Amino acid sequence: MTSLTPSDDTTGRRPLVVGAGSAMSAASREAALADWLRQHGRVAIGYSGGVDSAYLAVVARRTLGDAGTLAIIGRSASYPAEQWATARSVAQEFGVDVLELDTDELSDPNYAANPTNRCYFCKTELWGKLVPAARARGFSTVADGTNADDLADYRPGAKAAAEHGVASPLAELGFSKDDIRERSRALGLPTWQQPSSPCLSSRLPYGTGVTAERLQQVERAEKALRQLGVSGDLRVRYHDDLARVELAHDQLEHWLDASGREAIGAAVRATGFARVAIDLRGFRSGSLNVLHGVTGP
Repeated sequence: MTSLTPSDDTTGRRPLVVGAGSAMSAASREAALADWLRQHGRVAIGYSGGVDSAYLAVVARRTLGDAGTLAIIGRSASYPAEQWATARSVAQEFGVDVLELDTDELSDPNYAANPTNRCYFCKTELWGKLVPAARARGFSTVADGTNADDLADYRPGAKAAAEHGVASPLAELGFSKDDIRERSRALGLPTWQQPSSPCLSSRLPYGTGVTAERLQQVERAEKALRQLGVSGDLRVRYHDDLARVELAHDQLEHWLDASGREAIGAAVRATGFARVAIDLRGFRSGSLNVLHGVTGP
């Protein structure tokens, strides 16, 4: 039966060069980004296919050309297959050269234990493979898609990026998420309105071991809800046999009627969860951080 419940220094922050929220327009920031890219010559980008890294990769390709740009994907069990497909599709459409590498953070017991700084161990594995691969191909600058809004959140993975010398030009130049969406739309990127989609491990509460089976179950549940017609921000939070479903606020009314609740419950139970709860508070980025009392920097 579907239930409805109202359930519920390691950050590596880097200073901004141009303050977010200043009078500078998104187009002006993009011009500054092009200058930054030209100053660094050849740039490799940690590329997930999300809104931020897709924008950075396309601007780099437009500014530096094919020889000056490389997008590197780190593939693992925590990387949603749908996002990987999007990453490849966008890169192909905009002529961005892509290198795919396998990462294996699940083999690290520090990561698999799922502590509050889990992302540090993930990014240590990621950059430990991506940075040497970029350097071996003649790319002395490696960048990620961190934006200025991210700096206010708890992101222990930023410390690993800093340790590997990874630059964050979007954050340094003060790009907000809205700026990136605006410019992505102007450039014709299909990702401009794509919901944010962090790694699948972010659906598991801290302290719940990260396994490939649990990640696959969450991925199947979210895919089932997308196929059902759920749009916008979506998370299926893993709580053992219970799936806590967070929907975008503008989706709640539609799916909270009797038929909607039953459809969501049936779709998620079919992926192996015994119980399903729709969180009446809707989607909240970092809700598991709130649950565990983990706050930003």
